[in-house]
Amino acid sequence: MQRRPLGSTGLTVSSFGLGTMTFGNQTDRDDAFAQMDLALDHGIDLFDAAEMYPVPPDPETVHRTESILGAYLRERGVRGRVVVATKVTGRAPMPWIRGGPRLSAAHIRQAAEASLARLGVECIDLYQLHWPDRATNFFGKLGYEHPAEDDAVPLEESLEALAGLVRAGLVRHVGLSNETPWGLHRALRAAETLGTPRPVSIQNPYSLLNRSFEVGLAEMAIRESVGLLAYSPLGFGVLTGKYRGGVRPEGSRLARFGARYDRYTKPQAIAATERYCALAEQAGLDPAALALAYVASRPFTTSVLVGATTRAQLEANLRAAQVVLTPELLAAIDAIHVEHPNPAP
Repeated sequence: MQRRPLGSTGLTVSSFGLGTMTFGNQTDRDDAFAQMDLALDHGIDLFDAAEMYPVPPDPETVHRTESILGAYLRERGVRGRVVVATKVTGRAPMPWIRGGPRLSAAHIRQAAEASLARLGVECIDLYQLHWPDRATNFFGKLGYEHPAEDDAVPLEESLEALAGLVRAGLVRHVGLSNETPWGLHRALRAAETLGTPRPVSIQNPYSLLNRSFEVGLAEMAIRESVGLLAYSPLGFGVLTGKYRGGVRPEGSRLARFGARYDRYTKPQAIAATERYCALAEQAGLDPAALALAYVASRPFTTSVLVGATTRAQLEANLRAAQVVLTPELLAAIDAIHVEHPNPAP
């Protein structure tokens, strides 16, 4: 397992990280423990969670993921081997989270203290704003529309709140998620002018079906040492090929939650997926391995967050860490991208 710098912190993390958003819903406690054991055995030390997990968000399951991760750290005695990352929920109609989450100073402090308790740790290694408080483009939204009235919590207030957590020793480093070039630039400027913590990472979607990160954010990630923690590198599992031909395996994410994540199964995404799967087969590769190896190969990627429902799925996906794509394969991927650009942003 390769190791890569986490921003300019001096820390390194594994080039593949463990995404945990299924823990507590599709993945029960025992299977979650098995996945985390497997991840550590393969050299993965970045475990990424969020206060609102598991996904889809639900008042009956909220916070279970952090609680399972916390139990694992305690029972296995591996806190010193794991870089613990979690996220504070952005503005959303989720009254079961703090009566409706915002990214105000009071909300962030409350959220962090609750996450610390569930995780059973004294300090969160990487604390991230899950998505902006303001109305902007994320979760598949394209075509920016500026709101006539903007009542968002100023990003600077959120960053000052994170600074307070760092000063108190409750958070080690901070990061952004589902952020835009404007938001990343604003956070970097605040670090220079206000002395707030400099973001060390940005967690955004990136896959063969969604390379929109390359427009604007890729250059910033490299030049400013704010590397990508790539989530949904398999496009909600679509790029594994298991949904080809309209198949919906029982218990799979699309079988259970497909109506809520239809951007991965629109005609243009299906067509692109067929091309990428066929390319992988021609190269003698598993489609998932091709997709994950591509994301890992990008110079702006710090870590590829791989999530799975079962230990067997995770084991198959981790084999991609050993795959090196040839220049010919990379050229073929780019040729498909030209014909099917960003079909599932």
